[in-house]
Amino acid sequence: MKGLPGNMQTMMRQAQQMQERLQQEIAQIKVEATAGGGMVAVRMDGQKNLLSVKIDPEVAGDVEMLQDMIVAASNEAVKKVDEEVQQKTRGLLGGMGLPPGLF
Repeated sequence: MKGLPGNMQTMMRQAQQMQERLQQEIAQIKVEATAGGGMVAVRMDGQKNLLSVKIDPEVAGDVEMLQDMIVAASNEAVKKVDEEVQQKTRGLLGGMGLPPGLF
């Protein structure tokens, strides 16, 4: 950051701090999504790592249906993570005084 005017250095430092804070908040995200009326439930973290899968024993015998429900629940969990990350990003960037809709 050498050679940048003082104000620019401050802005760069603030942007870096906000990015670090956002990464910390994303790391705290945990979502749960279900499929098949709750017969399959998945938990996912903010980095979209699948943390757990719960399967109702009633669907364990129908492998094809079970596979579809796991995919559906996982896709829903990814959407939930994306929504939460977007919310947190908007919240942090809103404090910078940037124009609405920029991010």
